[in-house]
Amino acid sequence: MVKLKVEKMSCGHCASAVTRAATKVSGVEGAEVDLANGEVAVSGNPDVNALIAAINDAGYPASEAR
Repeated sequence: MVKLKVEKMSCGHCASAVTRAATKVSGVEGAEVDLANGEVAVSGNPDVNALIAAINDAGYPASEAR
């Protein structure tokens, strides 16, 4: 599982956009957004850089959660 911190998510539409962007990345089996904490947990074995790029391209700055 990969956890990313995602900025600028404030509503259900944002969560849906991040989920759609994440699930388009090769190796992603599923994505679960935690809107309250500004995170997305991704299951599967995706390339983390590709995942971050896809979410960034959707308009939501993302980075690996620490």
